[in-house]
Amino acid sequence: MATVTLLNGAPASGKSTLAGLLARDRAMTLVLDVDSVRGALARWEEDPTEAGWSARRLALAMCECHLAAGHDVIVPQFLQREEFIDQLEDVAAQAGARFLELCLVSSRDQAAAQFDARAGSLQANHRAATMLQSATDARPVEELYDAMIAMIENRPQTLRVNIVPGDVHESLIRLRDATAQGAR
Repeated sequence: MATVTLLNGAPASGKSTLAGLLARDRAMTLVLDVDSVRGALARWEEDPTEAGWSARRLALAMCECHLAAGHDVIVPQFLQREEFIDQLEDVAAQAGARFLELCLVSSRDQAAAQFDARAGSLQANHRAATMLQSATDARPVEELYDAMIAMIENRPQTLRVNIVPGDVHESLIRLRDATAQGAR
């Protein structure tokens, strides 16, 4: 049975790295990074809110298409509201696929430290996150982390994965264990 795996977590928590490594476990698994989809939209920076909504709509369509072919999809995405989670779950249900919801957790201070540590990164998604976070109306990473934790506390189906900052191997082991637990 195909599976949609949502890999939630604070910015810079290792979602994309871990999703890429986890995807190697099953052939044809799509790592559907919504931020990369947004980055493919020309001049997205001029209206980041609309670009974000467009990227999510495109991601849902891509997810639906890949599930129809019988393949797994992993979505590494920081979420603090339930709407997109529910939409992913609906796409999975309509395709007869399993939906697995995971969240990478550490601490609010660690989340802020990890985000600050990658500030000089040249990767497009990292630069975009830094740009968005530097907006005058942006909330501090610690508040974003708190909002994410508050949301998942109301979602008992969310499996928490305690990551080990700086240890991708151990974090991947923990992620695989949680994925196996969720598949039961």
